[in-house]
Amino acid sequence: MPKSDRKVAIVTGSATGVGAAAAILLAEHGCNVVINYTRSKKEADETSADCQAKGVETIVFQADVSDDDACQAMVKAAADKWGRIDYLINNAARTKFNPYKKLDGVSKQDFLDIYAVNVVGAYQMVRAVVPHMKKQGHGRIINLASVAGLWPQGSSIAYCCSKAAVIQLSKCLARTLGPEIQVNVIAPGFIAETRWNVGRPNLEPTIAKAAQVAPLKRVGTAEDIADAALFLATRGDFMTGDVMVVDGGRLVA
Repeated sequence: MPKSDRKVAIVTGSATGVGAAAAILLAEHGCNVVINYTRSKKEADETSADCQAKGVETIVFQADVSDDDACQAMVKAAADKWGRIDYLINNAARTKFNPYKKLDGVSKQDFLDIYAVNVVGAYQMVRAVVPHMKKQGHGRIINLASVAGLWPQGSSIAYCCSKAAVIQLSKCLARTLGPEIQVNVIAPGFIAETRWNVGRPNLEPTIAKAAQVAPLKRVGTAEDIADAALFLATRGDFMTGDVMVVDGGRLVA
């Protein structure tokens, strides 16, 4: 594909896990990609190399999406280099593992820190890309929520509430930014291969239990979510404000 015809995607939190899988899949389909990370530079460089191996260009950009200036700078870097921004995948997220019954285990600051990345960060990234998408007359925004935003189970109450907020934020944005820009949500179920699960105690029994309950009898992979993101980015032409649940049927079990 000629360089001038390549679409451009920004994927936040794309050094590892779902974000990395989405970046690599978009690169495989001809997109130049911004690989964003906060601390994982080595992994971000590796993801960038995997994308470049598909024949596209990348930018590796360190930014904490809770910092509005950093969001603006990341978007500017992509626009300056390639002159367009077609897709934004808001994947960066933060949590704190805490049993629901242990109310004292989640502080006011925990709530603020989680919302600053999961909700405010997503909003700031959207606000930064909208002028470019409006100017070019099209754009797709995919926000990563969670089944925890639909169903009260997950790493903590604060995380669940933040993901419910992401869903409502996306619906508000879909109503506001159409017809040029489509905004949709992916709500993943349990995914084993995330950085949050590294060293997590009792992980294997948790995976086995989640797989047993789901109608499809397995837990999700990063690639499952990346496939959904690719669909919403490149197809789904009559979809906006929708929530795509990707959980192997767990919510209906």
